[in-house]
Amino acid sequence: MSSRAARRLGWGLTALSLALCLLGEGLSFASAQDHGDLVVTIEFVAIVVVFSAMGTLIASRQPRNAIGWILCGVGLAAALAEFSHGYADQWLDTDAGPDVLGKTAGLYGSLSWIPLVLPCATFLLLLFPDGRLVSRRWRPVAWCAALGIVIAFVGSALIPGPLEDYPTIVNPYGLNTLADPLQPLGLTLLLIALVGSPVSLILRFRRAPADERQQIKWLALAGAVAAVTLVAGTAGYDVVGKTVANVAILLSVLGLPLAAGTAILRYRLYDIDVVINRALVYGALTATLAVTYLASVLSLQLVLEGITQGSGLSVAVSTLAAAGFVRPARARIQAAVDRRFYRRRYNSQRTLEAFSSKLRDEVDLDSLSAQLNWVVADTMQPAHVSLWLAPPGRR
Repeated sequence: MSSRAARRLGWGLTALSLALCLLGEGLSFASAQDHGDLVVTIEFVAIVVVFSAMGTLIASRQPRNAIGWILCGVGLAAALAEFSHGYADQWLDTDAGPDVLGKTAGLYGSLSWIPLVLPCATFLLLLFPDGRLVSRRWRPVAWCAALGIVIAFVGSALIPGPLEDYPTIVNPYGLNTLADPLQPLGLTLLLIALVGSPVSLILRFRRAPADERQQIKWLALAGAVAAVTLVAGTAGYDVVGKTVANVAILLSVLGLPLAAGTAILRYRLYDIDVVINRALVYGALTATLAVTYLASVLSLQLVLEGITQGSGLSVAVSTLAAAGFVRPARARIQAAVDRRFYRRRYNSQRTLEAFSSKLRDEVDLDSLSAQLNWVVADTMQPAHVSLWLAPPGRR
């Protein structure tokens, strides 16, 4: 497929996804059903826009790269889910249209997480960043992913009884005789794919040249942030509130297509190692300050329990203590991150510090020259090192 045809197809899929999403929103708001949280609506719209647009950009520039089409497919699946929810809401409200279409829309809306989540968890890892497998040996894993997604969707669609998102709708396709054997088969295939896909990406990273490693780091960073945010946001619903948790999870999920697009199209413009370093440092710093602040507040409240305005005083003192703790904590965390994950940089810094201390006491010019050559070769690793000294008396 030519770049021009891929661009037209990609933007056509994006337009179709946006149309389905907006139409679904219109149908949902026109009905009398419970529309749920506005944040959920914004989540679906954002997923459709970001996944579709980023997939189209990749597909238009690299038509043979399957990553772009996977992102476009996820955006279309999200738009179809929103349209299905809207149509099901409208059908329940007005009872207009064939029953089979209303029930089918409700069924897909309940199962829409399968085409939304599983392709990203399997094929995005298997094919990133060039759209091809690491080797032919990984074809069975790809087949397990494809068959597992299809069988899991079909098996779930055949479970009889009320639908998860629409308890008033009974699954019109319920058939236990097929659902019972398909579900364990689909789960087994998906388990193989979900384990094999990240292993494939790790193996690709170990074998990849420098440029491809930089690309993989972008996706790995976004995936790690999404996983941590998902767990923390789900566990912290009662602490930070449902809206804040949902927004945090949404932003982390949207980071996957953005990181994939950046890695494939623009990775040479940014130093991913610096981004990862800062993410590790400030993530650990934020967690440390939060724990320190909470522990300080609780401890001071116990001590000042009998004093008037003790709660306000404990918060003020804890805030000042946390503010004063920022600089030393950041320095220690930065050193720990460099020592653990950036050992070469850490060793280079230690070498320079040791050389600086010797430089004050060294008087032998030959020894100093040899040490200087060694330090430059060890820290900067140039192809050649030479030292030119001006003759005595010449400035």
